[in-house]
Amino acid sequence: MDNARFVLIVFFFFLSVMLYQQWQLDYGPKPVAPAGQSGTGASAARPDVPGTAGEAAGTTGSAVAGGGAELIRKQRVQVETDVMRVEIDTEGGDLRLLDLLQYPQAKDTPDKPVRLLTDEDLVFVAQSGFIGDEANSPNHHTLWQASAGQYRLADGQGELRVPLTWVGPTGVTVTKTYVFKRGSYDIGLEQQVANNGQNSWSARQYVQLQRKDPGDKNKDQFVRTYTGGVLYTPEEKYEKISFKDMASDNLSRKSQEGWIAMIQHYFLAAWVPATGQENNFYTKALSDHHFVIGAYAPPLTVNPGESKSAQAQLFAGPKLQRVLETTAPGLDLTVDYGALTLIAKPIFWLLEQFHKIFSNWGWAIIFVTITLKALFFRLSASSYRSMANMRKLQPKLAELKEKYAGDKQKLNHAMMEMYRKEKVNPLGGCLPILVQIPVFISLYWVLIEAVEMRQAPFIGWLTDLSAKDPYFILPVIMGVSMFIQQKLSPPPSDPLQAKIMQFFPIMFTGFFAFFPSGLVLYWVVNNLLSILQQWYINKTIVAGVAAKA
Repeated sequence: MDNARFVLIVFFFFLSVMLYQQWQLDYGPKPVAPAGQSGTGASAARPDVPGTAGEAAGTTGSAVAGGGAELIRKQRVQVETDVMRVEIDTEGGDLRLLDLLQYPQAKDTPDKPVRLLTDEDLVFVAQSGFIGDEANSPNHHTLWQASAGQYRLADGQGELRVPLTWVGPTGVTVTKTYVFKRGSYDIGLEQQVANNGQNSWSARQYVQLQRKDPGDKNKDQFVRTYTGGVLYTPEEKYEKISFKDMASDNLSRKSQEGWIAMIQHYFLAAWVPATGQENNFYTKALSDHHFVIGAYAPPLTVNPGESKSAQAQLFAGPKLQRVLETTAPGLDLTVDYGALTLIAKPIFWLLEQFHKIFSNWGWAIIFVTITLKALFFRLSASSYRSMANMRKLQPKLAELKEKYAGDKQKLNHAMMEMYRKEKVNPLGGCLPILVQIPVFISLYWVLIEAVEMRQAPFIGWLTDLSAKDPYFILPVIMGVSMFIQQKLSPPPSDPLQAKIMQFFPIMFTGFFAFFPSGLVLYWVVNNLLSILQQWYINKTIVAGVAAKA
């Protein structure tokens, strides 16, 4: 992981990925509001309310445009805990606004928290209700009655309950209660149904997230992350359901257990239905680039004189991996390390252990780098030894090129014979590099995805390891260290290639200038350790040659 070849391989890997992603954005199919289709029952009247397959409510996943995206505002119920500020609208009992009080939008605006849910501009709201006889089953278009306009978690109070009530025309009363807990990003949903009428009542509880596709707005051009839907089931595990997927084909899936979410860089909102039941998962494409992902439960039947409840859980907050692991199976996968999750998770665990010692993520990165360097010491030594031996043969190679300047075939044969005689493998430095590339890429995704790195200070001018170095000091040090590494490595045999390689430190300095400083810090420390190791091996081999002479 410690020479120009490794840097070049990694650079072209990332360049290829970024070019493909940009091509998809520029020329790939765009999410569009689908043409309207006819339907029956609740789905036709309210395009954003799910139907139930095979029942009078219509077919789940029927794409209907021209409605469902608008959000009516009524009375607001304000809720504040120690970690979040929430506004619930009595129109549907939706969670329309959610601020994460411990996560500022920017380092220089500590009093302006991240707004995860909102019903303004880029809509992102959490909704719930019942599917059934529309006149007698409250959904997220139903007007609810609030007991109070404000709720605040008091000092020493562990739980805060916020009830909303709806009374139906046939004597059915539904009490929707949101349960907030101290220090938690979990919001419990309890819907208590009391049937004081003369007839049985039956409906399905649903929970869903509605979001407007943000497109390229606020996207970092140098760090590509995923914003969109996610579905987790025990059968298929973690699946990304992008806005493009939702626009082209509405999802309809049944599974025991599971959850749905809308995720973005560092934060997510996820509905986790009650356990021990079969859930129906769905998506809907609405007008104005609004999309819905949700789940509905089996029918809840309440006979006259009975009272029953339906539950679900909403997680709305940062992607704290240890918290997500205990919230629902697979929810920690929303910290998306991709195909290298098996490698990335142990690396993050190692970072956590060093953070416990130093209470500083910058020092944790440095000591993880030292640990990985020690782990791959023998592989790196093999690579450097191969390069040092190649460097030792440079004078003989120059003589062969001069001797066989007009005959390339004879030159290649003579070079192979010299390598065999000197017991040097010109490709000996490549395999150790290839083995270490997955580890580097895994560490890259750990530093990009971990919310723990967000606005984490290191020392001096480095106040946010997830942002670029404001003074470009680390990228310059990285460029200088790369230049020194080049001097310690054998130059390419092709003069033109050697000339091009001289510009690599400058090119990569500019490239890394806009990368998160935590990642550049890793690369700088890795380069410095590599220089020491390579210098020592070069010195040892030169001393060995001198001793033989």
